[in-house]
Amino acid sequence: MSLKGVELQIAIPKTFEAGKMVDQAQQQVLAQQAHANEALKKEVERKQKIVNTSEGMDEISEDEDAGGEYLTGIHKKKKKDQQEKQAQHPFKGNFVDFSG
Repeated sequence: MSLKGVELQIAIPKTFEAGKMVDQAQQQVLAQQAHANEALKKEVERKQKIVNTSEGMDEISEDEDAGGEYLTGIHKKKKKDQQEKQAQHPFKGNFVDFSG
């Protein structure tokens, strides 16, 4: 495939244009990735701060609440309910051999 002089006048400038377009596309992709990375970092930091502040609020409300006795009663009831759920049934889920 040999190119003539007239064809080279058209082909060479188009290759430069194509190279510029590819370079711009690559730069745009890199910029988008950097922007997405920064947005992700900000989101993670925001979520970390929210979790830390809400955990502190829970500790204060449980310890210094005027209705502390009421809260401890609720906690005892929840623990009792959890223990009942965790109790194992005497024969359910176990294999019993009656053949013998």
